[in-house]
Amino acid sequence: MRREELVMICTSDIAGQLRGKAVPVRDFEKRREVGVGWTPTNIMITAHGPIAPSPWGSREDLYLRPVPATAVRLAVDADGPVQHFVLSDIMRLDGNPWECCLRDFLKRGLAALEAEGFGLVASFEHEFALQGVEERPNSPYNLDAFRRQGPFAEVFTAAMREAGLEPDTFMPEYGPSQYEVTMRHAPGLVAADRAIMLREVARGVADRLGFRATFTPLLRPDAVGNGVHVHFSLTDRAGSPVNHDPQGPAGLSPTAAAFLEGIRRKLPALCALTAASTISYLRLVPHRWSASYTNVGVRDREAAVRICPVFRPGTEETALHFEYRAADAAASPYLVLGGLVWAGVWGLRQKLDAPPLTTSDPEEMSERERAALDLRRLPTSLADALSELEKDAELAAAMGETLHRVYLAHKRFEDELMAPLDPAERCASYALAY
Repeated sequence: MRREELVMICTSDIAGQLRGKAVPVRDFEKRREVGVGWTPTNIMITAHGPIAPSPWGSREDLYLRPVPATAVRLAVDADGPVQHFVLSDIMRLDGNPWECCLRDFLKRGLAALEAEGFGLVASFEHEFALQGVEERPNSPYNLDAFRRQGPFAEVFTAAMREAGLEPDTFMPEYGPSQYEVTMRHAPGLVAADRAIMLREVARGVADRLGFRATFTPLLRPDAVGNGVHVHFSLTDRAGSPVNHDPQGPAGLSPTAAAFLEGIRRKLPALCALTAASTISYLRLVPHRWSASYTNVGVRDREAAVRICPVFRPGTEETALHFEYRAADAAASPYLVLGGLVWAGVWGLRQKLDAPPLTTSDPEEMSERERAALDLRRLPTSLADALSELEKDAELAAAMGETLHRVYLAHKRFEDELMAPLDPAERCASYALAY
């Protein structure tokens, strides 16, 4: 049976899905500039299928222009099909970026950060469920749980390396059939590209090995959630870290302090971009090792933003970095990192003071203690988070009027779509989608 290899030119959309069109590999070179045609309304397709009300309807045209450096060619076995895809920018016909291109939203944020004199490196830490692996009660971090995933980890690691993703660690996590994978840090835009690439490589490898990898925020209501933790560090224009000052609170430099405080103050609105599903908020509750308050914590895995430990004394200047924990894979990595960057840039421009740092559990504090530290509960529903995003003038300006408006419309439609379902049914629907 004869076959001809295709490559799918894709975009990461509001639903956190990768959509696009495939072309023969032999034609890819001439597609590098002209790309493939695209329709504005496609961005209104929800993760569950129905299309949210579109301001464009059937009108207007765009194109997807591939970014060759993001190409992934996944051939798990010699006899199986080749899974070949490449990420893209969404362009207007005049060659300018479309205002709803999420990759451009991040690019613009990084350009604004550069204008302030700084850069950012990041790495996305992913948790996912590998369906098809038997659940056992002794699974957390257990060698037996590692053994039961069979060849997946080895094939996955090899596929990551072939795709240029620089694998770091792989481990059985706490939840049912749950695993975690990390990769080395990279410049901001590359880090977000790699996060998307990693998810698709995991899904592709799992499919070929008879498993199913789902990055759903919550497999079922009683399960441990799957988070996406974003580790990040600020640099100067030469690429040197600028996070540490031995005289600063918890070793924070004034630059890092202002950036983190910008994120902290924007957290209620940021959640709409980073915890982008209705079931995300079943996970963002106290004592589930996720995040539930607007706090920057020192070595605290329930803080929304964690100041990570430095394991070797004397390396603080280069090793100190931060972790954003109120995110999951229902959100496009471009929106997650773009939102963090824009919030941090706002903090830099406002010259904000260092955030109040927590070393104890905000849930165990009194209302007066939380008020003294300016701690708010994170939104408890997608609807509440969207209301926060709607009224946040700075994030609205960063997104631009059109993207801000259609994002709110898209996610409110999704919220209405899920409203008739009970929590277990919602979890099942998201597990299929992600």
